[in-house]
Amino acid sequence: MTVLARLLLASLLTVGLELGAWNLSAVEAAAQTVGEVPGNTLGNRSDSEFWRGIRSGQTGSVSTPDERAGVLIQSEGDNWRARRNGPVSTYGAWLMLTAVVLVAAFFAVRGRIRIDGGWSGRTILRFTLLERFGHWLTAISFLILALTGLNILYGRYVFLPLIGPEAFAAVTLAGKYAHHYVAFAFMAGLLLIFVLWVRQNLPDRYDLGWVAKGGGLLRRGVHPPAGKFNFGQKIVFWGVALGGVAVSLTGINLMFPFTFTDLAGLQTAQLAHSIAAIVLTALIIGHIYIGTLGMEGAVDAMLSGRVDENWAREHHSAWVEETRGRHGGSPAE
Repeated sequence: MTVLARLLLASLLTVGLELGAWNLSAVEAAAQTVGEVPGNTLGNRSDSEFWRGIRSGQTGSVSTPDERAGVLIQSEGDNWRARRNGPVSTYGAWLMLTAVVLVAAFFAVRGRIRIDGGWSGRTILRFTLLERFGHWLTAISFLILALTGLNILYGRYVFLPLIGPEAFAAVTLAGKYAHHYVAFAFMAGLLLIFVLWVRQNLPDRYDLGWVAKGGGLLRRGVHPPAGKFNFGQKIVFWGVALGGVAVSLTGINLMFPFTFTDLAGLQTAQLAHSIAAIVLTALIIGHIYIGTLGMEGAVDAMLSGRVDENWAREHHSAWVEETRGRHGGSPAE
């Protein structure tokens, strides 16, 4: 090849490479102006349906056995956290505080409800050993569950600044295990007292009269008749029964995740569990008050099982008459 031919060929190759490079740069620049980048990759232009699907939690393909790992974004987690740390925690705290304030205000105005007829010195059997066992099994386990559950919800705001992170972590971990295992004792106690007392907590002819007179709690000397359980106690019973079922079912769902529901179901169960537990706690605050400090002689029913006859006649006169009929005319022993 002559020198002239070689120079001509070199010139053509140089021009071709320059044109190719210019053409590639032009293509890239044009692609980027519409949101594309080289390699068939989306740049600042995205498929709205594609990202909407990811945002809604659609599952993609993964190589691991756990298909849940295919969820790139679980946006409902943000909604769950906002509800848990927002309205559930805030309104729950206000509800329990309101219950405490109402109890304190009632005590300040009414004082302790005394036995108008005084202590008679005669007692009547109100609750058997089995009934008291069921009550205390449910009550003690509930108190443990309430305290450990409230620590999970509010502990980092209340106890963490007081005792420090290390102690708080240890207490919370111990409380977590206690919450899991004591839950089964609560469910057993709940079932027992439901079987023992459901018939006596059905509506009867004394309920409307009891409500009309405020249960005799507002004024001295007012004692509407009631069976073994008055209307107020029936409210507590059904509140504990329904609320207990709610916290039990949602709690089982949380203790065995992904066994009964998916992730969204677990988040819903956690919110429902918290709400039911808070409402139940507010209800029990009133129950504890009236059964101890609020009413003279009431706590004896769950300690010894026996109550003073005058107390029984003033608060459960219809039940006393029924007991008298079963025991040959005298309920006292």
